[in-house]
Amino acid sequence: MNVARRVIVALFAVALGTLGASGAARAKTIACPAGVDPSGSAAFAPVAMPPLQACTSRTVHGLATPDPRCTPGAINPSVGLKTLKDPDFRTGCERDHASSAAQKARTYGWYGIAHPVNNTGANQICELDHLISLELGGADSLDNLWPLCGPDGVALADRYFKQKDTVENYLAAMVKAGKIDIGAAQHGIATNWPQYLPAARAWMADKFARH
Repeated sequence: MNVARRVIVALFAVALGTLGASGAARAKTIACPAGVDPSGSAAFAPVAMPPLQACTSRTVHGLATPDPRCTPGAINPSVGLKTLKDPDFRTGCERDHASSAAQKARTYGWYGIAHPVNNTGANQICELDHLISLELGGADSLDNLWPLCGPDGVALADRYFKQKDTVENYLAAMVKAGKIDIGAAQHGIATNWPQYLPAARAWMADKFARH
């Protein structure tokens, strides 16, 4: 096989690979149920994006919370309780519509935090957190996102974002069961997510004890 033919074959293989990858990506695209606007966002307070001032995390009950001047929290008005209870609804259908991955990454700079290196697995120290989780009808917009980091020197399960995950799972279960009003849960987690941690831990412990 001469050089020219080798080049043509190589380019054809690359083209096929590219088409295959794009086809796989399309196959993995998650569609939202009818009536859901994946870009929908209504902030709890008007804020400039990017923020006009430096953002500073606060500590409530020993846990990190965001700066309300930068991250007031936002909901997706098209995602209500009926949608959250729909077995076909997947929060992945909303991701990267109201904000891109690159835009999300800029929130580290807003909070004066260096973008962590090797931020995966047991080494994960930060998470770009949805203040109001998507599972509670939160929006994927920048006014609902912030870098939740730390603390250092603890096991992965004890890092702030893992503890907040427990709260998010608890609230989602309570809302779907009709035990907590969805609006109350959204406002509560936006203003003071640590308040729910004791109840969330007790709920999780009971859940594991039953299995």
